[in-house]
Amino acid sequence: FSVHVANNGRAYNLQVYPRLSADCPSCCTLKVPKEATAASVTQDAALALGLDPKRLYVLAEVKECGGEEWVLESWDLPVQRVLLWPRKAQEHHLQSDGFYFLLQERNHDGTIHYVHLPALCKEQEAQKLAARGFLPPRHDDFDDLCNLPSLNESSILDNLRNRFHKKKIYTYAGSILIAINPFKFLSIYNPKYVKMYENHQLGKLEPHIFAIADVAYYAMLRKRVNQCIVISGESGSGKTQSTNFLIHCLTALSQKGYASGVERTILGAGPVLEAFGNAKTAHNNNSSLLAAGPHCVNYHVFYYLLVGASEEERKEFKLLQPEDYLYLKQLEDEEDLCHDFERLQQAMEMVGFLSATKKQIFSVLSAILYLGNVTYRRKSTGRDEGLDVGPPEVLATLSDLLKVKEELLVEALTKRKTVTVNDKLILPYSHSEAITARDSMAKSLYSALFDWIVLRINHALLNKKDMEESVPCLSIGVLDIFGFEDFETNSFEQFCINYANEQLQYYFNQHIFKLEQEEYQAEGITWHNIDYTDNVGCIHLISKKPTGLLYLLDEESNFPRATDETLLAKFKQQHQGKKYFVPTPVMEPAFVIRHFAGKVKYQIKDFREKNTDHMRPDIVALLRSSDRAYVRQLIGMDPVAMFRWGILRATIRGMASFNEAGRRWAAKNAGVQRPTSRTPLGELQRSNTPVERMYRDMHAQIISSIKDLQLDGEDPRKLLQSWGRLRFPRHLLQKNKNAKQKQIIPKSLLDSRSLKFIVGRTLHDRTAKSLLHLNKKKKTPSISAQFQTSLTKLLETLGRAEPFFIRCIRSNSEKKEMCLNETLVLQQLHYTGMLETVRIRRSGYGAKYTFQEFIEQFRVLLPKNATASKPEDISALFQRMALDHSTYQIGKTKVYLKELERQQLQDTLHKDVMRKIIFLQYWFRARLERRYFLEMRQAAILIQHAWRRRRKEQQCQAATLIQAVWKGSRQRSEYLRRHTSILKIQALARGHSARRRYSKATPLKYMHSLPLSQTSRSHPDPASGGRAVSQNPTIKISRATHVSEQWNASLEREITNANELRHLDEFLGNQVNDFRSRGKQLSATENIFITATMQFRETIKGMYSLPTHHIGYKGLMRGYQKRVISLAGEKQKGEVQLVVNLFQSVLDGFIRGEIKKEEAEPAKPAKARKKRRKKYKNMENPLDHVFSTYQVNIMQSCDQCNSYIGGMEKVYMCSYCKMVCHKKCLCKIVTDCCTFCAKKSDEESGGLHFGVRLCHLTSEDNPIPIVLEMMLEHVEMNGLLTEGIYRKSGSANRMKELHQLMETDPHAVCLENYPIHTVTGLIKQWLRKLPDPLMTFTHYNDFLRAVELPEKQEQLHAIYKVLEQLPTACFNTLERLFFHLVKVSKDESHNRMSPNSLAIVFAPCILRCPDSADPLMSMKDVAKTTTCVEMLINEQIRRYNEKLEEIEQLEHAEALAVNQLKLKRQNTVRTILHGLVCLDTTNGWGQFRKQTDISIPIFLNASLCRFLN
Repeated sequence: FSVHVANNGRAYNLQVYPRLSADCPSCCTLKVPKEATAASVTQDAALALGLDPKRLYVLAEVKECGGEEWVLESWDLPVQRVLLWPRKAQEHHLQSDGFYFLLQERNHDGTIHYVHLPALCKEQEAQKLAARGFLPPRHDDFDDLCNLPSLNESSILDNLRNRFHKKKIYTYAGSILIAINPFKFLSIYNPKYVKMYENHQLGKLEPHIFAIADVAYYAMLRKRVNQCIVISGESGSGKTQSTNFLIHCLTALSQKGYASGVERTILGAGPVLEAFGNAKTAHNNNSSLLAAGPHCVNYHVFYYLLVGASEEERKEFKLLQPEDYLYLKQLEDEEDLCHDFERLQQAMEMVGFLSATKKQIFSVLSAILYLGNVTYRRKSTGRDEGLDVGPPEVLATLSDLLKVKEELLVEALTKRKTVTVNDKLILPYSHSEAITARDSMAKSLYSALFDWIVLRINHALLNKKDMEESVPCLSIGVLDIFGFEDFETNSFEQFCINYANEQLQYYFNQHIFKLEQEEYQAEGITWHNIDYTDNVGCIHLISKKPTGLLYLLDEESNFPRATDETLLAKFKQQHQGKKYFVPTPVMEPAFVIRHFAGKVKYQIKDFREKNTDHMRPDIVALLRSSDRAYVRQLIGMDPVAMFRWGILRATIRGMASFNEAGRRWAAKNAGVQRPTSRTPLGELQRSNTPVERMYRDMHAQIISSIKDLQLDGEDPRKLLQSWGRLRFPRHLLQKNKNAKQKQIIPKSLLDSRSLKFIVGRTLHDRTAKSLLHLNKKKKTPSISAQFQTSLTKLLETLGRAEPFFIRCIRSNSEKKEMCLNETLVLQQLHYTGMLETVRIRRSGYGAKYTFQEFIEQFRVLLPKNATASKPEDISALFQRMALDHSTYQIGKTKVYLKELERQQLQDTLHKDVMRKIIFLQYWFRARLERRYFLEMRQAAILIQHAWRRRRKEQQCQAATLIQAVWKGSRQRSEYLRRHTSILKIQALARGHSARRRYSKATPLKYMHSLPLSQTSRSHPDPASGGRAVSQNPTIKISRATHVSEQWNASLEREITNANELRHLDEFLGNQVNDFRSRGKQLSATENIFITATMQFRETIKGMYSLPTHHIGYKGLMRGYQKRVISLAGEKQKGEVQLVVNLFQSVLDGFIRGEIKKEEAEPAKPAKARKKRRKKYKNMENPLDHVFSTYQVNIMQSCDQCNSYIGGMEKVYMCSYCKMVCHKKCLCKIVTDCCTFCAKKSDEESGGLHFGVRLCHLTSEDNPIPIVLEMMLEHVEMNGLLTEGIYRKSGSANRMKELHQLMETDPHAVCLENYPIHTVTGLIKQWLRKLPDPLMTFTHYNDFLRAVELPEKQEQLHAIYKVLEQLPTACFNTLERLFFHLVKVSKDESHNRMSPNSLAIVFAPCILRCPDSADPLMSMKDVAKTTTCVEMLINEQIRRYNEKLEEIEQLEHAEALAVNQLKLKRQNTVRTILHGLVCLDTTNGWGQFRKQTDISIPIFLNASLCRFLN
């Protein structure tokens, strides 16, 4: 909405224009106070407009109509923002004038609902349909000039103009990039754009300079050939800035985290080279010209130093104000210069310059500026010819800065020395010659300084592997050279610059036109030659021997009586009437050359003077006589020789200083007696105190005795201090190893080998320098000869690489922002031959392959028997794809394709490879299912056979049983019948006899007796010593059963904290130590018990180091039992139950002890732990962003506030979507990570635990996903000894069943009910279903590059560097997984899972390539990913073993200490008891107690009593 403010007391009138829907009112007026927040204004506006109060609304500020919309937070104050607007914007104005607000609807996810965007969506949809061919392409905006329907200069200009006004400054012409300088920073260079263009084909996305960098980088990797990017254009067209963008992108692509040192050096090298190598001119803000001279805009570094230096530095370097120097112009934007100076100092530190080195550099810069203030005047008195030089204070300052004698300086600036055969002549300079010599001295000194800086930067970037001949070194060269120039007054400098641009244009023509057309003709394909402007005639005019302009210039420069007029006359005499040499009037001192960019008139004045190098030997001798070693090093001819001499000089002087100090110390301590024999080194190291005191006293006295010595401007005390640190005993240094001291000696010091290598690589840059020829008989080369030599070496380097071209276009001459001068642009398009370039790119073939290369790359699409000798197969492929015959041709040895057809071929290859991969997967899965089906069918048949056999046996047994029962029943019935009959007979007979006796006998007395069945009898047992033993056999059995039930009941307990695990570990350790300390030979059962218990302790150690603890003792008991079974084997199988019962009894004792401890000590409330400050560099955002600190090297923009971010500033960057923002803007982020939002439809599986992003499954309380932790714990408890635990696959149906249960409620699942292979298979499935693998798609290429390093230690270092950059959730989960794999690998003898086997299984799960990657390339990377995972497993195993060894050593030391303490206590008790016994036998115990009245406490325990007995 638009806001109009009128001050009515304390209230402000706001007019609100909502942007919601068509039927909404156009505006409303609100009266709000100054402190009204955006939330209150939004509510009032919604009520006034009658909007739905349930919906969410947001207020946005707009400062430019149609521009950026700044969304206000609820606590922002809109009125205060209005008061910050310009005065006119606070008054009544139209909405089209800008500075207004908008009321918009907010979605529930925090995004803005834009009602005006359907048109944009339709436009994007139209673009997609046009790309697919359903709609004709738009005729006002083509990202590739080759797609223009009508090709002429007017259509090219119209297309570039339309794109430029849309802020699209980049356009393709085939593979050539056209860049128009907007003279304004655009927010299209943030890291997210590097990620956007990474590994994409050229033309797939909007044209960008990052696309060229990406294509060149991956072409270098794929072809293993050096690449170069040639940037051309006239001065002010943006070549230097384009170079910065290219280096930024190439750095991001090639240096990923693990090479942080190299990346830091590259980031620092840019600002350093820019400050020392570029200057601001009227045509260019960052010109690469040599600008030293009076009243000229000079190099950036001079202005940085003069404005940004501190007061202390100003005094040290004797700096003046900028306007006081004749070499400088008036300054602008001093605040920016202060910031630039801080940025320069930080960059110099990043490159490796020490503070002392920076002081030396700034001192030389100050001396160069003072040289410009040296003035001359003719001597007014006397007969001597010559000049007076002054002012005196300038000469004195200059002498002090350069450390040369003032009289020698005056002589070198006013006189020249000429050596003849028999004599030495000293001649005074004329006034003009003196000024030329002074300026030449300044230029040469600055040039030497710049060369030295470049040398040091190259050394900082040098990799030791580059010096090995066996290691191939690939590179990408970026050429940023001065552009074509045509000013009102053109002189010798413009002549050389334009000649270099002619050579680059010829190089461009060779690759784009001549070589390509010659190749087409040689291959015999149908082709019509395209005419182009060949500039070889202009090059011959300038440089062809013997009549080239440069050679004629050198001849005239050697003639002492020659003048500029005679030079011009010779030019006209040799080239009058030639095509590229345009005649001028006779009296005009100028000549005209028809360059490829147009006619340029050169003024002949000072051509000879500027072509002569005036750096005379006497000036060089003066600088070499400097007392400052740094100045001598700059002027030295051979850096390697200077370096070696510097080492020798420092060594000799150090030895001399040390000897002198030693003599002084000896003279001072002449009366001190020294020991006659030398103490051995071992005794010196053992007796620290006297040796240390003597050493320190001696060292302090030596330092104090040489405090007045100054050698070569260097303090020898620093040398001796460094020597003292090196010679100090190591055991004394370790005492102070924690003391934080600033490092004096840098890590990467120069050495002769690396320096020699660098000098050899850059020798062609130094051989052209006049300093190398001063003391030789050969004449010093002229400036033009030096320039030609350097240019020739440059062209040779370009010829050894594959080129990419970027054409920079200057939009206007006034450096106005986003302003296009059509006449100027058309002129540049004309002389660069852009029309012919587009024609040949349009009609030519952008892709070409030899038959062999084509077959190797597209073998999948060709028949199996296709060979390079049968091009018919290639032709058949094109016919099968229905390609137009005009878009491809097959020559004698090569295949030629248009770019679109090449992309179509690549897409076809990708689809066919994916189809075959899917087919292989189908086949393999079908094979697995077939094998599984056959196994199941065989198992079913076996079960049926066994069941039928069992049923027959059961039927037979049943029949036999029935028969036996029936026969037995019949026999029993017969027996019972007979038995009853006999009993009846017996009864009758006995009754009869009893009655008969009764009738005869007398009556008897009846007696009563207790039945036997009612008494319990006891019999003596001989085994019990004659004691009565009960005959009830169930008493002992029932007691044992009761104890076993108690043990099993105690196993139901769960462990919920790490302390209980630690206590259990200590308890078991004590039990094992007790067993071992008995001194008896262990039995086989005890050996199994001890071995299994020690292995079990290793398992426990791994458990209490994990973050979660919900482990049951029953599970521990099961794991122990499996381990005992594995150790016992078949031979000792009978000992298993005995060992298990013994361990269960020990475990039961521990559990009861823990229960009693908990009952005695009630649980204390957990103390609130103070959260430690995280040391991680990355910061996780709730909206899926993972931020880490990032130091920019080119100007960028914050993706939140859109404010500029200067170079060398530190900001935060998301590791995924590459969003860049300030630290203060982190809390204002309202959008999700765009990387995952773009894939949201693909990634959202609707699950709770499977296929869900890792950050949604973890928290501070659960750093590891619950499902994964449960499955890993189960495998570690029950499956480590299972053979092929991760190699064999489980049942698919059981895995689906377990998957559904774990997805619904993982805590309710009992994993013991499922086979171990089902659980392990589900672990792999869980890892594969992660939307982003544990080792992340972002870092996939980083891990591969780390594996490609030559040495193993470098590989490990690089891999762990990349691991540190992973998000916290991924890092923690990966750490837990590798700990699990280490435990699996430790039991390799049982489960047959080696680190290599585990890497083969898990590499596709945790380190898989992105979906957009080329499937053929990803198949080749399988070996690298497997190697990476295997190296991590092996390294973690090594660290695990080291840690266990340390723990074992500590436990052993603890056991020894406990035993020694126990023995000491026992000896003490025995001594006390012995004294007490002696006392009892002499005076009597009772008497002793009566006399002393002391009560002796009973402190003897049972074990001590047994020991005394």
